Amino acid sequence: MTDRIDWLPFESTSLQKAKDADRLLVMVLTVPWCNHCKDLLAHSFADARVAKLVQEHFVPVLVDAERRPDVNERYGSGGWPTIAFLTPDGELIVNDNHLGPTELAQRLERVLKVWREQRADIQQGLRDLVAHRRGPEATVRGRLSRQMVDDITLAIYEKFDHRYGGFGDAAKFPHPEVLDFALVQAAKRDDDQMREVVTVTLDHMLASPLHDQVDGGFFRFSKTPDWRSPNFEKLLEVNARVLRAYIEAYQLFGEPAYRKTAEGIVDWMLQFLRDPETGAFFGSQDADSDYYGLDRARRTKRNPPKVDRTIHCQANALVVSNMLKAGIVLERPEWIDAAVTTLNFLTQELFDGRSVFHYWDGTYHLPGMLADQACLIRALIDASQITGNADLLLPAEAIAEQAIRRQKAPGGGFYDILHDPGAGATMRRRNRSILENSVMAESLLRLSYLSRRPEFLAEAVQTLESFANDYKEYGYYVAGFGRAVDLVLYEPLLLTIVGERDSAAAQALRQAALSTYLPSRMVQILDPRHDPVLIGRGGYKVEAQPVVYVTVGRSTRQVARSPEQLSTAVEQIEWERRSKLR
Repeated sequence: MTDRIDWLPFESTSLQKAKDADRLLVMVLTVPWCNHCKDLLAHSFADARVAKLVQEHFVPVLVDAERRPDVNERYGSGGWPTIAFLTPDGELIVNDNHLGPTELAQRLERVLKVWREQRADIQQGLRDLVAHRRGPEATVRGRLSRQMVDDITLAIYEKFDHRYGGFGDAAKFPHPEVLDFALVQAAKRDDDQMREVVTVTLDHMLASPLHDQVDGGFFRFSKTPDWRSPNFEKLLEVNARVLRAYIEAYQLFGEPAYRKTAEGIVDWMLQFLRDPETGAFFGSQDADSDYYGLDRARRTKRNPPKVDRTIHCQANALVVSNMLKAGIVLERPEWIDAAVTTLNFLTQELFDGRSVFHYWDGTYHLPGMLADQACLIRALIDASQITGNADLLLPAEAIAEQAIRRQKAPGGGFYDILHDPGAGATMRRRNRSILENSVMAESLLRLSYLSRRPEFLAEAVQTLESFANDYKEYGYYVAGFGRAVDLVLYEPLLLTIVGERDSAAAQALRQAALSTYLPSRMVQILDPRHDPVLIGRGGYKVEAQPVVYVTVGRSTRQVARSPEQLSTAVEQIEWERRSKLR
């Protein structure tokens, strides 16, 4: 494909080679499913003039942006492919996206010329930039308020496309995290506008070419606002998030089409992306417009699009959480079993008791990415609730403790990567993403209630408070922040079943507790034989038959002893709480 160029990985030896040769680096960031990336490598960099320039004057580095999100965050242009030009010390000078052979050759020559003629000025500018970034962080925490939730609700509706659903008037992405937030508001506040956001968007998506109605699942995005011009790649992470939106919308609205769509997503994951050896899921399936243009009969005569066999922690953790949810709601125990198998792989192969690793390709790589830790904590929490195994909270607590120790920022919140004193200035820079921190905050909040460890709640609140003065800048993109803030202010409804977790009575109570859509609800089974510490922390009494303690925040409101009593108690408490919001 690019035989003329000897591409190197992004690692210390490659950077040292550039320093020793006093050469610029040309870094290409790609993703496995991107046709433009493949074209860039197969044509532009295979051009004889381009290859000669690269081999004679640059150190070429090729990076899979999905495997190295830390590198992509610091050198990428926001899309793929990215062509980044770096100093011999690894500092970013400039980057581009796709360039044809002639444009690329001209760009290479221009960068070389400017570097030779203006090297001192460029280096001074980069030193000034690094010095500015090293300045003290000016994080000022603010108080959490209902106004934050209202601001994000308004931002969502202002950008909502009433005709086709989704957001904006150009390319359309599903934005399931926004739909998740809108579902919460539709359920809690009986918000008709948020109900419209969810139903119009999901209805148009499932009826559009963005939805693969043959194999199941959704493509990544549409180039047009009517969802009718998809880019044909399918990503595990996107579909895991969309699955949750359809399952929860089915719970809330009872629309059969939502159930069918959710079933199709799970079927696609299990058929095309599940690794039979590990039980985990591969990362993506290539864009192949010819294949996806065929009907079911003709597809069976062709090989399906190529799958990237990398196993990513974050995406698999999302699958665990949302397949568990789908399994309990749609009463598909085989999906629950599949999700638990995936979780076992993650905890055995991508967590060593100290660090969570980003991806697996036969072994583990890249420890300490915040998004991986946040999503794996959440997956362990969800699995604990669905299976009744409270021991799953132990690794979740261990991950949380390590993140607090190694990645907590001085002003609140968490850095996205571990500190590496040996890295260059660009890779030493640690960012605080409001998106990743919002997921971490919600995971810590939920873990706090289930593990009865209030210090995790304090960390969650401090994390959210550290973005209290910035969230408005991001509009509807920070719906996850709004959801986490809402869960702080509208305290969780904790349903704690105390009794033998494998008994028929306990399982009936669990099914009743989990069957309806209650976004603030958490469910836990504590077995006296296995969980005496948590029973003691909660101050619960053990009775001859399983009972449910119905708690709002840390205040027990009622005790139920049958599914009917539980349903009545939850309905009454939620009606009282929601009536105060309207």
